[in-house]
Amino acid sequence: MNSLIVAFILILWLILGYKIYGSFIEKKVVQADNSRLTPARELRDGIDYTPSKKSLLFGHHFSSIAGAGPILGPLLGVLYFGWLGALLWVALGSIFLGAVHDYTSLMTSVQNKGTSLADISEKTLGLRAKIIFSIFLWLALALVIAVFAVVASRTLVSQPEIVIPTFGLVFIAIIFGWLIYKKGINIVAGTILSLLFLFLLIYVGSMVPIILPAQIIGMSSQNFWFYILIIYSLFASSLPVWFLLQPRDYISTWILFLGLGLGYLGLILMRPSLNAPAFVSFLSKSDKPWEGGPLWPMLFVIIACGAISGFHSVVASGTTAKQLPDEASGKLIGFGGMVTEAALAGLVIFIAASALIWDTSGAESQFGFQYLMTSVGDPIRAFATGYGRLVSSLPGLTLVIGSFFAMVMLNAFVLTTLDTGTRLGRFITTELLGKKVPVLNNRWIASLVVLVFAAILGGTEGYKVIWPVFGASNKLVAALALIVVSSYMVATKRPKKFTVYPAIFMLVTTLGALSYQGYHFFQSKRYLLGCLSLILIALASIIVYDARAILFTKDRRAK
Repeated sequence: MNSLIVAFILILWLILGYKIYGSFIEKKVVQADNSRLTPARELRDGIDYTPSKKSLLFGHHFSSIAGAGPILGPLLGVLYFGWLGALLWVALGSIFLGAVHDYTSLMTSVQNKGTSLADISEKTLGLRAKIIFSIFLWLALALVIAVFAVVASRTLVSQPEIVIPTFGLVFIAIIFGWLIYKKGINIVAGTILSLLFLFLLIYVGSMVPIILPAQIIGMSSQNFWFYILIIYSLFASSLPVWFLLQPRDYISTWILFLGLGLGYLGLILMRPSLNAPAFVSFLSKSDKPWEGGPLWPMLFVIIACGAISGFHSVVASGTTAKQLPDEASGKLIGFGGMVTEAALAGLVIFIAASALIWDTSGAESQFGFQYLMTSVGDPIRAFATGYGRLVSSLPGLTLVIGSFFAMVMLNAFVLTTLDTGTRLGRFITTELLGKKVPVLNNRWIASLVVLVFAAILGGTEGYKVIWPVFGASNKLVAALALIVVSSYMVATKRPKKFTVYPAIFMLVTTLGALSYQGYHFFQSKRYLLGCLSLILIALASIIVYDARAILFTKDRRAK
């Protein structure tokens, strides 16, 4: 089958989903009202609460939720189960679960003075739910920071050409933010100038790669970059959002828009066939059985970003809710951001299933999907190679240029996840402990607490011990976020079924995945991971018990 036909169907579906179902959720569930002041205007402080231009905020939100998730998950989904199941989950999950989850999480926070979902859960479900939810979110954020800092540091070592554009983007963003917010320069002109300078830095980086010695001040070059990124995250999370975080994320989004455009244009010109099987097996095979397993529930856990991800709700109710200029903009930011991410996940699926070669013979092929994913063991390399091959069909572009641009694009989004994740961890630290430990109300100290824990996880590679349960725990966050949102819908006398049904589905799926993984962890004598799976199941069960009246009582309100 020609991948271009399937791609056209996917994009049409996503557009219609945004237009029709997004508008329905906006009117029926969110009930957006521009006469209400958003927290950004009511509580404006110039640090975290700042009304932002809609285009800038979309850039911040989208680049924060994207990261490496919509790239790595779809690659594994195609490898284990085939392209059809992966694509269906992205298409259906993004509209009916993910976009609803992101949009309602954002607007629930906006309509509660920008507080996090964990804080809102205390009002609707009780203090116990808040404490469990907050601790769970805090640990998940610290783990994400550790892992993404490690991923980015490895990329800086393996691809020294991207060092200059990666860090140069920080200075471009600072100047861009100053020009937009302090000098009132036209945003279009500022964007064009910023992108021109960025492309100049990309060219300079390709000519002058920054290759560090194997050992720097007693540590490896990778660890050196890791700690540089941790220090960067401290400043990025504590400085005013308009100064660095928001403009950098906005410019990064343009990198992705360009990447998406070139990728789908490459599909149009190359017109590759879907050579991967539509369906591989109901029970995938893997050397690590807890990574593969049955199509349900494991496919729905493996592909997180691109369908539904709990991390999105933390971003939406953390940084984005504090910058939304008016409630009418929420649909574009929340629902639209998720739909755009689904388009990216779809492109990755087409790259895996058509731009790369499906070859199970084990031969070392330059474009062999299995070889790049398993023998080499580097999904990032698989994505960069497939993307480079796809865009090399465009005039003036080569495989090398395309692969290099893919790495720049990926690293830009990994860094946005770092600084946003740290800021979110700071918010949760202050909300949970700020009243009892006043020093944690200081944004620098609260950020440092999160980063010290993340640095320990990443610097000692302790993250490797608990990372295998992250996929399921991320989905559990999504389910719990939907439960909190549903409790708010009940409290405000709005229909809850549009959030309760997705919550129940994700709860059952996540608990099924944790049970399956836990069994194999214990069978493989990985007792810590097995115990973590049981703890996550127990914590989820407690919150479900507290929310039982919301989840299992028929919604009799207006449909």
